[in-house]
Amino acid sequence: MRTTFLTTFLVLVTLTLNAQSTWKLDLGHSSINFAVSHLVISETTGSFDQFDIEAITGDNFSSPKFDVTIQTASINTKNSRRDNHLRADDFFGVEKHPNITFKSSSFKKTGENTFLLKGNITIKGVTKKVSFTGKLNGILKNDRGEKAGLKLTTTINRTDFNVGKPGSASIGEEVEVIINLEMAKS
Repeated sequence: MRTTFLTTFLVLVTLTLNAQSTWKLDLGHSSINFAVSHLVISETTGSFDQFDIEAITGDNFSSPKFDVTIQTASINTKNSRRDNHLRADDFFGVEKHPNITFKSSSFKKTGENTFLLKGNITIKGVTKKVSFTGKLNGILKNDRGEKAGLKLTTTINRTDFNVGKPGSASIGEEVEVIINLEMAKS
């Protein structure tokens, strides 16, 4: 009886491990963008141009676990003077804090192709829980392999992470984050 239980357990563990897939970022077809209000009348947008994202998941991108690293020095608002200021200590402090990281902790389907992804994001050494609303745009299989397209959005408060001064009249505290991903199954 004990041998049968142990054998069954090992088979289930093996099947579970084999059912997991690793998906790697296609950087050329992905983006991490943000928008923040400026002077309360407009928005300034930007992106981070260097990042890496890996997802470990079951078939059809079910229950993915994401591991994200964003290089803070790659911030790009299409204004070099502003970008240099954003790299300084009062904003991202890129020399002391070269990366923003995110590690997912839970995934919940909310519809046929929509989901809620929760995890911990670390910016400037401060870690907070964050929730992303997500959509699986689709999975495509062709002669080049398997690709998945996703869109994730959230809003964070920059001052929770000591990015810029709180109460600034010129820069909003809420930052909308929009992530578009194309990932390849490896």
